[in-house]
Amino acid sequence: MSQKYTVGNLAVSLEKQKQSSSQWFKELRNQMVGSIEKIDSSNFKEKQWNRDQGGGGLMSILKGDVFEKVGVNISTVHGKFSEEFRKNIPGTEEDPSFWASGISVVAHMKNPKIAAAHFNTRYIVTSSKSWFGGGCDLTPAIPEKTETENFHTGLKRTLDLHDQKYYPKFKNECDEYFYLKHRKEPRGIGGIFFDYLNNDHFEKDLNLIKDVGQFFANFIISNTNSKKDLTYDSDDLKKLSHKRSRYVEFNLLHDRGTLFGLKTGGNIDAILMSMPPEAKWE
Repeated sequence: MSQKYTVGNLAVSLEKQKQSSSQWFKELRNQMVGSIEKIDSSNFKEKQWNRDQGGGGLMSILKGDVFEKVGVNISTVHGKFSEEFRKNIPGTEEDPSFWASGISVVAHMKNPKIAAAHFNTRYIVTSSKSWFGGGCDLTPAIPEKTETENFHTGLKRTLDLHDQKYYPKFKNECDEYFYLKHRKEPRGIGGIFFDYLNNDHFEKDLNLIKDVGQFFANFIISNTNSKKDLTYDSDDLKKLSHKRSRYVEFNLLHDRGTLFGLKTGGNIDAILMSMPPEAKWE
């Protein structure tokens, strides 16, 4: 692959781009694992996995007293898309080869008054295209004004540092993406979502991704610390189980990351780590 991002008058090699993105995903993973373990009484259980067609990843799951289930996964895989799947992927018209690296974080909280939180980002390279994609959002069982405002205000402040058009654009894409059409309802209170991000300036794009990831890492810790001791009752737990059922439905029916993982021979346990520990349908 000879494709390159242009950075001013310099050409950053594709291999350097791959190394820079995958290394940062590892750094964010390590930061989040350490921060979460400081809050909870449990430690992450780690499992390395290899992909037969090329690459692999590290799955880390914690089941604790504050985080009922939280997963922090990283992976770097490569190979060739199937004939069927490549039709949906830019830059594969002549060559189905691809490389992809990313991080995915999903936290389901024991206290129903703390929203479930999700973040993922990835860098994908095909024979003639490369781009970042990802986003983050909250799914509260019991929506709370301060939590929602803090999340969206922080996202807007973060994105405005890069381009003031980003927040409204990415928020709208998130609202459209995290919508259960068969239920005619949103999954949660939104956040941001973006795909095919390539401004012909790799370092600037990567810095945007870093800032969003750092905001999420800081938010999930501060939000959890501020709400983990709130009291709740059986009615609150029923609301939590109900909302989790919607989370399951979305991830199995609509989630692009789940589809990508399944279509590219990813690790099934890592792909489905986003599922809540328990959900109920009535």
